[in-house]
Amino acid sequence: MNRVRAFGSPLPLVVPAGLLGVVVAWALTRSGGVPVEAGVRAIADGAGATVLGLAALPRLHERLRPAWRPLALLAALWCVAEFGVLVCDAAGIVGVPAHRLGAHDFGTFLLRLSGGQVGLAIVIGTGAAAGYSMLAYRRPVSASPDLVLVFAGVALALRPITGHMSQQPFGSVLGAVHALAAAAWFGLLVALALVVRTRGEWAVTLPRYSAVAPWLVAALAVTGIINGLVRIDGLSALFDTGYGRIMLAKTGVLLGLLALGWWWRRTWVPRASEHRMDAETSLRRAVVEVCAMAVAFGLAATLAVSA
Repeated sequence: MNRVRAFGSPLPLVVPAGLLGVVVAWALTRSGGVPVEAGVRAIADGAGATVLGLAALPRLHERLRPAWRPLALLAALWCVAEFGVLVCDAAGIVGVPAHRLGAHDFGTFLLRLSGGQVGLAIVIGTGAAAGYSMLAYRRPVSASPDLVLVFAGVALALRPITGHMSQQPFGSVLGAVHALAAAAWFGLLVALALVVRTRGEWAVTLPRYSAVAPWLVAALAVTGIINGLVRIDGLSALFDTGYGRIMLAKTGVLLGLLALGWWWRRTWVPRASEHRMDAETSLRRAVVEVCAMAVAFGLAATLAVSA
């Protein structure tokens, strides 16, 4: 137990991995500006996915109690990051750097434009999740993570259902499924790495996560392919445009994760479920996978702001 605790939280490794994905995407677009908005968006998306995963984690194992303290902290981080996304969006509309955005222009963006209104609703939703988690941390007996799960799900789906895909038939549904599948796939594994600390807990929770993960990846892949076909104009755009090159990089990372997941299902999952692998090794493998996922999240965040 002490050795596992000494390994630490995966978050110090996951955040740089996500930002690495942003830097790689920026290099592929060959643009001159530093992708500040994409970095903020990657942090917001990663925090939101982790909140969703932590809120859903007790459903994988009834003996796992809600981790209210990390839920509160990560929901608060998510709220701050979403506010940062709002500021960057408003600055982009006005055409000024974020640090030069005036209060009047920001207020107009929030109250008059649909993008600002959606972003404001997301900030309110994430703030509500953070506030409830803080109260639940002090009074955990009567608190339920299901309310946080609802807040997180709505906040994660709001932007996709009102984005560019909403202009296509069933685009809003596809966008929401894509966002929620990605968040659950990533967030549940991060939650396992944050909360699970014994061999017995890994033996129960890892096979259950492994059973759900392929369905999440399938939903993610199908909706992502449809989204990509709608966005690009011919196969040449995959190589000639920054958007297409980021899509190729994201696809490459996803294929690598599929190969890793296939290998884990043959080696890690059976050994863990039979109590033949210690908790520290399981934690290390989970951290490796979530770091690779975080790179994909960074690429996806840059795609979102460049769409």
